[in-house]
Amino acid sequence: MKELRASTFNARAETVETKPFFRDAFKRNHCLIPMSGYYEWQNTPDGKQPWYFTARDGSPILTAAGLWDTWHNSETGELLFSCTMIITEPNSIVAGVHDRMPVLLTENQFEPWLNGEAGLGILQPAHSDLLRRWPVSKRVNSSKAPTDDASLIETVAAST
Repeated sequence: MKELRASTFNARAETVETKPFFRDAFKRNHCLIPMSGYYEWQNTPDGKQPWYFTARDGSPILTAAGLWDTWHNSETGELLFSCTMIITEPNSIVAGVHDRMPVLLTENQFEPWLNGEAGLGILQPAHSDLLRRWPVSKRVNSSKAPTDDASLIETVAAST
């Protein structure tokens, strides 16, 4: 099960309509995933450097395109709910750090995405002026770091 989870955490925009794991949800179960920001990791000679991405205008919420679905645990029979974020090619802000980024929707795209009117064409990189980024502590990688620790998004000197 671990391999399945790792390979299905995100759905690629270019294959979400055809991959067996996502195609049914793409037809019927669109959702919005609100977030204050997200992390990406850049390979450096000193190891992976995490970067935090958030709205350039200081808005507290970014909204990613997602899919949701239900399935039954084969061992317990329990009904489970899951969701996945759709990712796409990076814009110029993200490209310096990572080769993928979430599909970030603007408010006027929410309804067309949710009701299925918007198809694959909406799954594009966000405009570069939407985001800002900065390097953050490698403590982000630690399972011991509290998830509500505000210092995890504070600027640090980047590894080179």
